[in-house]
Amino acid sequence: MNDRNARHKSALPMSWMAALGLGALALAGYLTHGFGLFQPPAKPAADTPALIRKGDQIFVPEGSALRQKLVLAQASLRPANGKISLPGIVEADPARIANVLTPLSGRLIALKASLGDRVAKGQVLAVIDSPDLAQAYDDYDKAADSEKVTKRNLDRQLAQFKIGAISERDRDQAISDHDQAQAELTRTLTRLGVIGADPKASQPDRKITLRAPASGSITQIAVAQGNMINDPTQPLMTLADLSRVFVTAQAPEKDLAGIAKDQPAAISLIAYPGEVMTGRVSFVSDVVEPDTRRTKIRISFDNAKHLLKPNMFGTVTLDGPAINQVVLPTSALLINNERITVFVAVAPWTFERREVDAAFEEGNQIQIRSGLKAGDQVVVQGGVFLND
Repeated sequence: MNDRNARHKSALPMSWMAALGLGALALAGYLTHGFGLFQPPAKPAADTPALIRKGDQIFVPEGSALRQKLVLAQASLRPANGKISLPGIVEADPARIANVLTPLSGRLIALKASLGDRVAKGQVLAVIDSPDLAQAYDDYDKAADSEKVTKRNLDRQLAQFKIGAISERDRDQAISDHDQAQAELTRTLTRLGVIGADPKASQPDRKITLRAPASGSITQIAVAQGNMINDPTQPLMTLADLSRVFVTAQAPEKDLAGIAKDQPAAISLIAYPGEVMTGRVSFVSDVVEPDTRRTKIRISFDNAKHLLKPNMFGTVTLDGPAINQVVLPTSALLINNERITVFVAVAPWTFERREVDAAFEEGNQIQIRSGLKAGDQVVVQGGVFLND
């Protein structure tokens, strides 16, 4: 009996303790809304979007993997030498280009030069058989024969006049006939001279011979041997003296204040990597092209070895005035359809795209003419992940 009462007394506190524990747990759950125990579990970080677009801005949320890939740097202001870098192209000097034309129509019976040949001044380029030239020679032959006949007749008439055998009228007529014959001979000789024909040439050699007006290279041929040439105003070939050439560049309107005649220039050509040629600006156009808003400049170069060939591409670098320029690592630049852009932080982990005007590149740094200011926070690594 005593043992049973003891067991009952010991069991009673245990029941009360369990009840009190469950009650406390229920009360805590009610007051704290379960401490999240009865809420659905939080989404894992993997479901966090990489970026969120807000109009023109891009926000990288907390938990996005992009936060580990983006590196920002501050755009800094540094002294720069103001170099102007422009695309350039090699061109022949227009004053050293000659079109070879025929003075008369006819058939091209011999072509003595090929495309790309270097020829010397006076070298025969083509031979043309021309009916008009044959007519000019006939006129010359008749005029020469008439001049001889009238000269002999004048000598006889003058001798007869001295002894009183003829009248003064007959003498004057002989003088007039000879003067007219001389004038016609002079006219036909002049005609042959304009054509470039030799009046003393024998019958088989009475052809038009076209010679090189200067030393140079044949850059274009528009006819083939055997062709009939009906329009003497159309060039048969083009001859360019390439012993001196131009490197031409198109300078943007905003750079014109830093460009002047005789300014030093450095030229790098794609054909000769690692080589830099130096020269001076020989020409700055007075006209800005309305379509491109650019002005043509030329740098003249001696080209005795013909290393500079027309239509070669390269880069023209001019030394402009020293200025303070915003600089960035080149890794910050993104190229989209010929636009150069960067991403700038406008708020914590919030970015917007800015179009910039990149100037001269030196090492891994590039000068920025416009679009940024010193102190801007720019994405210098990982910007491609924000690019679309």
